[in-house]
Parts: sequence; C-alpha cells; structure tokens
Amino acid sequence: MRHAFLTPFIAFLTLAFAIGIQNVSAQTTQTTPAPSQTPATQTQTQPQPRSPGGDVGSGAGDIGKGTGKGAGAAAEGLGKGAGDLVTLHPVDAAGNVGKGAGVAGKDVGVGAAKGTGKIAKGTGRGIGKIFHHGHHEDAPPPSSNPQS
Repeated sequence: MRHAFLTPFIAFLTLAFAIGIQNVSAQTTQTTPAPSQTPATQTQTQPQPRSPGGDVGSGAGDIGKGTGKGAGAAAEGLGKGAGDLVTLHPVDAAGNVGKGAGVAGKDVGVGAAKGTGKIAKGTGRGIGKIFHHGHHEDAPPPSSNPQS
C-alpha cells in the first residue's frame, strides 16, 4: 500500500498543471495608458478575478498554512505539557497536551476545508474553460417574432 496515495496525487498535479498551462496561453496583454495622461484623468480599473490555476495554488497554500499552524499548536501544547510534567504537574501537562491537540486539529481542519474548496473551485473553472472555450456570444440572436 505504499503507492495508494501516489497515483491520485500525480493525477491531481497533472490536472492542475494542465489548467495552469491553459490559463497562461489564454491570457491577454493589457495596454498601458499614454504617459501624457495625468492620474486624475485615468479611470480606476477593477482587479481581475483570480485564474483557475491561481485558485488551485491558493488552495494548496491554505492547506499548507493550516497544517503549519496545526503543527505549531501541537508542538506548543507538547512543549508546555513536557514542562509541566518535569515540574511534577501531571494534570496541567495533560491539559496542555490536550489543548494543543485540539487547537492543532481545528487549524488543520480549517486549512484543509478552505484549501479544498479553493482547489475544487479552480479545478471546476479550469475544466469549464476547456469545454466552453470559444462559445461566447456577445448578443442574443434577434427575435424573428417582433412584438408591438
């Protein structure tokens, strides 16, 4: 069972890479305003939404942050518990270890949930881009039955 995790993980990374490559090739260049314009006459542009590949990357980062925070909380609880155990306070030691484990579980769970949501959103948007590429209509077709 050493390779049970490896195949789905490689498939997921391949899909994320394919979405990222699709997004890079579909990007358009932005024009810069002429230098003669003053800042007061320029209109403010809205920030572009994150790309599907960006969603996947951000989700992976959230999972990593949650895992890191959880590991830190567990280490802190274990450290305090060990200190209490050395000073012969076993009840406090058990409480600190339990508290550290609880906070660690919460941090890992929150990070995993947020990250998985972003990854799912990015993957869905990326697959949607693949299947809906070039099927945009600017205006609906005119009605053949005019209403008066």
